[in-house]
Amino acid sequence: MGEESLRKRKGGEDSRKDGQSIRSHEAHTTNLQKQATLPLFSLQAAGICMIVGTIIGSGIFVSPKSVLANVGAVGPCLTIWAACGILATLGALCFAELGTTITKSGGEYPYLMEAFGPIPAFLFSWTSLLVTKPSSFAIICLSFAEYASAPFYPGCDPPQAVIKCLAAAAIVIITIVNSLSVKLGSYLQNFLTAAKMIIIAIIIVSGIVLLAQGETESFKDSFKDSKISVSSISLAFYNGLWAYDGWNQLNYITEELKNPYRNLPLSIIIGIPLVTVCYVLMNISYFTVMTSTELLQSQAVAVTFGDRVLYPASWIVPLFVAFSTIGSANGTCFTAGRLVYVAGREGHMLKVLSYISVKRLTPAPAIIFYGAIAIIYIIPGDIDTLINYFSFAVWIFYGLTLLALIVMRFTRKELRRPIRIPIIIPVTVTLVSVLLVLAPIISAPELAYLYCVLFILSGLIVYVLFIHFKFNWPQKISEPITMYLQMLLEVVPAEEVTQ
Repeated sequence: MGEESLRKRKGGEDSRKDGQSIRSHEAHTTNLQKQATLPLFSLQAAGICMIVGTIIGSGIFVSPKSVLANVGAVGPCLTIWAACGILATLGALCFAELGTTITKSGGEYPYLMEAFGPIPAFLFSWTSLLVTKPSSFAIICLSFAEYASAPFYPGCDPPQAVIKCLAAAAIVIITIVNSLSVKLGSYLQNFLTAAKMIIIAIIIVSGIVLLAQGETESFKDSFKDSKISVSSISLAFYNGLWAYDGWNQLNYITEELKNPYRNLPLSIIIGIPLVTVCYVLMNISYFTVMTSTELLQSQAVAVTFGDRVLYPASWIVPLFVAFSTIGSANGTCFTAGRLVYVAGREGHMLKVLSYISVKRLTPAPAIIFYGAIAIIYIIPGDIDTLINYFSFAVWIFYGLTLLALIVMRFTRKELRRPIRIPIIIPVTVTLVSVLLVLAPIISAPELAYLYCVLFILSGLIVYVLFIHFKFNWPQKISEPITMYLQMLLEVVPAEEVTQ
């Protein structure tokens, strides 16, 4: 369909119908996400299950080694995992208040818009599109590649070239699957989620059995040789909180819950501590068969655990961990189009990124965009560097969003707040986020943090030139590109499909 005919069709519509069409598309997208994520339990139980299923992903198979490397001993390591769970719970309660006070889609974007105006909101969407979402996708696929390749290189680390090529192949496959079919992506997600829960249960049960048999050597003098500093604790938190990533999305289950203003905080208070218990038990399981030194030397912690505990059926562990990590990557890609759609609708991104496929009703341009940026991150990066890069960026905006909650308590007193948490909670989490952002820069500066700041600040230039002043020449350049991509990908604006 040509660009001219699209303009003619759009020109005859009034703004009311456009708004209805966009809302219809948002409702359609939300329904697809519900079908893919919510189990057929009671609505109250569904909230807890969704929390557990959203948070538990690849992080618990990757982060234990990095958390231990930063604090140096078993005791501080387990303490960090528990503290990360407490921080995630408090942060989720703050987001529950925001989500029920400002009922707009787009993650942190509408909260920042309401509290601080368009510039911080734009910088959030800019950073999410170019930094946090693609780097998250890249980290998960690198995790998959490490576990998938580990069995083929017994006794040594797989070559980086193999890991990166395998990760790039995973990104391409997931991108294609989610671009071609929403149903295929959701069916794949259901299968991979089941695999994830199976391997977690196997590791925890095995660890409990080993503990009962007296395998407690690693827990004697568990704080000996620990290396505690503000920088090391911050970096350990970065890696631990990566495993809890997803806690900030929990306010999206409001519509799924019966009596959400009671059951949403209840689901958070039950769900995230349940995840925390699982994570602590999994780490304890690892330490029943490995000393701190052996765990740090392991290329893939869960594979080493499987080799020592489940032999000759140890192949189950890398297989199911690979399923789990690829499931997390698929889930990330499955929901990737949401923020791009909102940013495109607001005029903060190329319009073509908010278009959807005529035939398949998938946000193909947004998904392909995410896949391409993720592959770029894979080329120079490794998992630890990317996690620090991701965490640094994401905690800047978590802190700003929590500050928005505090500010609106005083500037927007007229807003109805169905869930109102004690002010000390957002103040505490905001101060922790400031510490998490500043401590690594001051005590252990790295280039990754500089690149991240430059990426975020470059958004100011884009905003001033293209959003504030609205120069015409970028539109003249983008129009033929948009028309070509429309014809190539067979995509149109969402309102054209929902009519």
